[in-house]
Amino acid sequence: MMSNYNAALSLALEIHGEQIRKGTNLTQRLPTPYITHLVEVSVLVLRYGGDEEQAIAGLLHDALEDGGEQWAARIEPFGARVMRIVRDCTDGLPDALGDKGPWKLRKEKYIRHVREEVDTDTLLVSAVDKLHNLSSIRWDLAELGMSVFERFTSTPNETMWYYRELIEAFRARAVNPHVIWRLDKEYMEIESTKGKWEFEL
Repeated sequence: MMSNYNAALSLALEIHGEQIRKGTNLTQRLPTPYITHLVEVSVLVLRYGGDEEQAIAGLLHDALEDGGEQWAARIEPFGARVMRIVRDCTDGLPDALGDKGPWKLRKEKYIRHVREEVDTDTLLVSAVDKLHNLSSIRWDLAELGMSVFERFTSTPNETMWYYRELIEAFRARAVNPHVIWRLDKEYMEIESTKGKWEFEL
């Protein structure tokens, strides 16, 4: 496993090595390297019963969405299953200017995709990706307050709508119940602060 995993980690570093987690350049003295998210997702895949190829897909799940279609040829040697999971975790490909289209339309399409199309291999990777994102929002909300939402294109209401719909989609598709429990927990802890939010109506 280690040779393939390490090769995938090297590729993830090549694709994302200059990127940082959204907003951490504004709120932390040392911005968080984006690669930390990919490693965390990969670790969660393994924690919740995923195999080598799913863990590799966890490392590469944002490659096309953030880097573009040109990286597909570099992912293909990891196998058709990894490639399928990465594509199924992608909610939009950037054009020449980096634009992936309107946020709401992309998210509605991805929710339908999770509900109706993706297979169980992808469901675990996608669910733990969202789990790590929610966990990061919760930590940052506790430490930084409402400024955490400034890093998103969407409003706080829209962001939470997206995660709520995805959690229900994962639940309906019978994703690992331990993952669902953690998603629910993270979501409800964020929702418990709702009275402090400044919503855009």
